[in-house]
Amino acid sequence: MTALPLIVGMGGINAAGRTSFHQGFRRIVIDKLTAQARQETMLGLASLMNLVSLKDGQLVDGENNPVAHEEIETKFGQQILAGTLIRKIEKNHFDPDATHGHQKMNLAPTEQHIQFELKAKELPKPLPASWIVTELDSGRVSVEIPEQLTITHDTYRNNPIKAAGQMPTGFLPEKLYNSRYQPRGLQATIFAATDAIRSTGIEWDAILEKITPDQVGAYSASVAGQMQDEGLGGMAKSRLLGSRVSTKQLALGLNTMSTDFINAYVTGNVGTTFTSSGACATFLYNLRAAVHDIHAGRVRVAIVGSSEAPITPEIVEGFGNMSALANEEGLKKLDAAEQADHRRTSRPFGRNCGFTIGEGAQFVVLMDDALALEMGANIMGSVADVFINADGFKKSITAPGPGNYITMAKSVALAEQILGKEALQKRSFILAHGSSTPQNRVTESLIYHRIAESFNIENWPVAAPKAYVGHTIGPASGDQMAMALGVFHDNIMPGVTTIDEVAEDVHNQHLNIATEHWHCPDMDVAFINSKGFGGNNATATVLSAKVSLDMLSKRYGESAMTTYHEKLSDVKNAQQQYRDNANQGQFDIIYKFGEGLLDEDAIEINNKQLSFAEYKHAIDLPNKNPFNDMV
Repeated sequence: MTALPLIVGMGGINAAGRTSFHQGFRRIVIDKLTAQARQETMLGLASLMNLVSLKDGQLVDGENNPVAHEEIETKFGQQILAGTLIRKIEKNHFDPDATHGHQKMNLAPTEQHIQFELKAKELPKPLPASWIVTELDSGRVSVEIPEQLTITHDTYRNNPIKAAGQMPTGFLPEKLYNSRYQPRGLQATIFAATDAIRSTGIEWDAILEKITPDQVGAYSASVAGQMQDEGLGGMAKSRLLGSRVSTKQLALGLNTMSTDFINAYVTGNVGTTFTSSGACATFLYNLRAAVHDIHAGRVRVAIVGSSEAPITPEIVEGFGNMSALANEEGLKKLDAAEQADHRRTSRPFGRNCGFTIGEGAQFVVLMDDALALEMGANIMGSVADVFINADGFKKSITAPGPGNYITMAKSVALAEQILGKEALQKRSFILAHGSSTPQNRVTESLIYHRIAESFNIENWPVAAPKAYVGHTIGPASGDQMAMALGVFHDNIMPGVTTIDEVAEDVHNQHLNIATEHWHCPDMDVAFINSKGFGGNNATATVLSAKVSLDMLSKRYGESAMTTYHEKLSDVKNAQQQYRDNANQGQFDIIYKFGEGLLDEDAIEINNKQLSFAEYKHAIDLPNKNPFNDMV
C-alpha cells in the first residue's frame, strides 16, 4: 500500500505577499474576491509591508494613529497595490537608473610622468619596477610613473533591465529575527519555513511525539546560491574591491544553505536532509525526492521548498546579456510606446520579449496519509507524483527540448488512472512554466496542445504565475503550487491579465488561456509544469483537498474519518490563531540559534537502536538483509 503525500501546510513569500492562507494568491486575483476576503488580504499586506503595526492590542499607522481593519484599503490601498507584484526595481536592491560598476581606464603620461601621493601602506605589492617612490612625512609617499597606468574607476550606467518581482515594499525579513548579517535568501527561508510550519496549526514537537526522529525530512535548494554581499556575491568580488573575504561568505553562499538553515535553526532535524538544484525546476526536484521518500515509508513528514534572492546587478546582467530578460527597448517596441510599463514586463503566452526576474521562498509541509489522519491535519491537497526527464542531445544548453513532453504525458496519464477520464477532461488545469519568452510561448503551448489532443481534452485552463511575481528561478514551481492551492480553495482561475491577447504563434486550439480572472467550478487536479535551463523538466500531479479526502475515506473508512474530523476542529482553531496573528504582523519567527543542542554523550547505542535523550522514540537500525537472495 503506497502512502499518499498530503499537503498540510504551505508558507512563503514572493512579490504577491505571504503564502499562508492564500494571501499571495488573493493579491493576484484581488478584484474577484468577496469583500471580506479583500479586507483580510489588505490587512495582511499592510502589516507585512509595515504600513500598520500592532501596539498594545491596537493597529496603528506609522504615526501611531489607530487604524480600523475596514479603513486600511481606503488609507493604504493604492500603496499596497503599487508595492506588490512586478514593479520597477527598488533601490534596496540596486538603482536601475544608475547601476554602480567600475570602468577600466588606461592612463598615459603627457609631458611629465604620472605623479600622485598616497599612504605608503597602500602601495601595491610587489612594487612595479618602473615606479619611482619618494618618502614623505606622516607615512605618505610620492609616486612617479614614466609609463602607462591602468586603473578602474567608479561608473554608473542606465540599466536596460528595470523591473523585477520583488518582495512587497517595506517587508524587512532581517528585522523579524536576529539575522546576523545573513544573505537575503536565507532570511526569506527562515520566514517561509516558519510560515509553512505555523500554517499547519500543529506544533512541531507534537509531530515528533508521534514518529521517530529519522522519519523527518528537509528538502530544499537555491539555484545561484546566495549572491548578496553576505554570500557568494561578496566573496567573489571582495578582493577585487579591496576588501577581505569574511569567514561566513563561502558557507552562507552555498545552495544547500536553505536546507541547512531549516535543520539547524527551525526544526532541529536529524532525519533526511536533501538538496537538489534543477534550474527553474528546483522546487519540483526537491518535491519529487520527498514524495518518493513518503511513498517508500522512509519519511513521514517533510518540509519541501526553495528560496532565491537573485535581484542583484550581476545576475540581472548575466540573464540580460543572454537576451533572456525583458528590457526597456524591447518593451517599448512591443507597445509602440515612449515608456515601458514596468507592471507588465512579464507576458506569458502573449507578445513578449523575455522573462522578468523575481525573488521569493516557498515551502510546503507534507505528511503521509496515516500520520495526517492521526494528527487531525488540515488537508490542502496531495501530490500523487512528480516526473523528471531530461532533453537528450542538444546544441544550445539553454534551449528547450523533448523532456517536457515526457513529464507532462506521464503526469496527465497518472491523473487519468487515479481519477478517470471525466475528471481529467473537465476538472483539471495547468500551472504553466510560462516564462514570458518568445520561444517558450511556442514550445510549451505546443506540448499542451499535443497532450490535450492525445487525451481528448478541450478548453484546458492554463494559468501562469510569472505574469505577476516574475521568475523566482528555484522557487518558481513553488509559486505555481501556491497558485494551484489557491484555485482549489477559492475557485478563481487567474487569467494572464498582463497580455491583451494570446500571441498568434501560440498553439491554443485546445487551451483556455484567459486574459481575465474567472470563477471556475471545483477542480480535481492541477499539473505544475517546469521547463528549466539545461533540460531540467519536471511536472507534478497535484490532487485537490476534496479528491484527497475522498481517497482517504475509501482507504480508512467512515469511522476513522469521523475521528479525524473531531481532531481537525482543534487544528483549525490553532490555524485561525496564527492566521489572525500573521495578518497583524505577528509572525513568531522560529529561529533557534544555539537552542536545543543535542547531547552526543547521552546517545545510547546498541546493535538494534540509537536513543536520544531529547526524543521520545528511538531510531531503529536496519535488521533485514535486502539482498538475501544474493548472499
